[in-house]
Amino acid sequence: MVKELLTPDYIFEASWEVCNKVGGIYTVLSTRAKTLQPNFHDRLFFIGPDVWQGKENPLFIESENLCAAWKKQAAEKENLSVRVGRWNIPGEPIVILVDFQPFFKEKNEIYAEMWENYQVDSLHAYGDYDEASMFAYATGKVVESFYRYNLTETDQVIFQAHEWMTGMASLYLQTAVPEIATIFTTHATSIGRSIAGNNKPLYDYLFAYNGDQMAQELNMQSKHSIEKQTAHYVDCFTTVSEITNNECKELLQKPADVVLMNGFENDFVPKGSTFIGKRKRARTLLLHVANCLFGEELDNDTLLIGTSGRYEFKNKGIDVFLESLSRLNRDKDLKKKVLAFINVPSWVGGPREDLEQRLKTKEKFTTPLPCPVITHWLHNVTHDHVLDMLKNLGMNNRPEDQVKVIFVPCYQDGEDGILNKHYYDILLGQDLSVYPSYYEPWGYTPLESVAFRVPTITTDLAGFGLWVNSLKNQQGIDDGVEVLHRSDYNYSEVADGIKDTIALFSAKTEAEVKEIRKRAGLVAEQALWKHFIKYYYEAYDIALRNALKRQLS
Repeated sequence: MVKELLTPDYIFEASWEVCNKVGGIYTVLSTRAKTLQPNFHDRLFFIGPDVWQGKENPLFIESENLCAAWKKQAAEKENLSVRVGRWNIPGEPIVILVDFQPFFKEKNEIYAEMWENYQVDSLHAYGDYDEASMFAYATGKVVESFYRYNLTETDQVIFQAHEWMTGMASLYLQTAVPEIATIFTTHATSIGRSIAGNNKPLYDYLFAYNGDQMAQELNMQSKHSIEKQTAHYVDCFTTVSEITNNECKELLQKPADVVLMNGFENDFVPKGSTFIGKRKRARTLLLHVANCLFGEELDNDTLLIGTSGRYEFKNKGIDVFLESLSRLNRDKDLKKKVLAFINVPSWVGGPREDLEQRLKTKEKFTTPLPCPVITHWLHNVTHDHVLDMLKNLGMNNRPEDQVKVIFVPCYQDGEDGILNKHYYDILLGQDLSVYPSYYEPWGYTPLESVAFRVPTITTDLAGFGLWVNSLKNQQGIDDGVEVLHRSDYNYSEVADGIKDTIALFSAKTEAEVKEIRKRAGLVAEQALWKHFIKYYYEAYDIALRNALKRQLS
């Protein structure tokens, strides 16, 4: 007999990235909303920090009428300052933005309470720990207030906290409103990310690392403590991939109850002739920028390749990608010229005026601009990892180079001064993308790439790569995704793997490429939320059952 899953009547989900586009968690939440909203219709509430005060937030549509009576009571009786509205995304779920600033004056009492109830060590707090904790605590207060005002004990309620930044909210609620079932999702352990970012071998020695000891060594005690204690105390602990679950087992000493893989919606991918037109325009623009930078004509047969994401030089594999391009430049098997883009936001000063001038004219140029490897000037141009490595590799886009590289160090928001297109409108112009991550709990960038039918190269140290390996009929780049094996010590093999895959791809016929692009799209199809949402319902069931046990004990 199949047991029937317990389903919540109300869901509250808190994250620092609600209506606040910072990274991958924004994509997780904003794309999943559309799948949950029809089933919970406005009984799904996202809670985010009110960090846009006094500024226009295009992602938030404020409403005076939504939850008006509760909002008034929360402000007058409980001193809680919130703004209620809708998230400007498909599904338009209700959002509560919380002003957490007033809680700073109670910080010491809050930390003492967390230590007494849950042994959370906030003594070593610095940087963003205080800000995140005040937001989390304020969130707990807001959910408690909403529950007391609007709901009853017969309502089944879930509170889901994302990342260490909101862990304190779920711990507060376990004490204040034990009827609410809590879920905690870690998207990457703070210690795992830190070990990898500090150039220590993470994977071969994972079994030997002690999370608490490493937290001390890396000065991460407080973040690690809130993450670990939340994982142990909540009703259901989850993470986003098997690779991160291994970290949780070793570093937090708690395996996940459910792995919630990151799906997405593909409604932002253009169809038919719109797609073809956008792709053509993107390619024309990318080649035009290159031609103005280099002072030479690259034709439409050039292979356009790109990588993108956060500027984590080692963790995202930017280093090994540049190494592979340098080797590819000397490779006899390369059948086409290659133009590679590093789309990674850095400490950007502004667009290059000399490049802007060239782009405005219809002239053909025959001389390169000085420093023809970058589109925008940087504040720290002498201390930049990408520029340093290009220099060390001797890659400066000479006319005789088969492989050329352009560093685009800005957010592609349509207003950067050079490309002036949004990221997705640039992405679909590429022929191939490369994301050879060393540390990547999931990996939205390669998933988005295949959704736009751009074949991708990634690694089995990315959750997405590991998932692709589990699919049937996945034989590498011919099926849209090449998953290279990556470990702590095989940097050189990975660089060769990328080089060989690009060389192989450059020899494909037009018909073969068309088929590969189609197959890349089919991989993305299998990662839609309609396939992955079932794991959330499993987590809701576990949390509700455990909350019930907790109250009875």
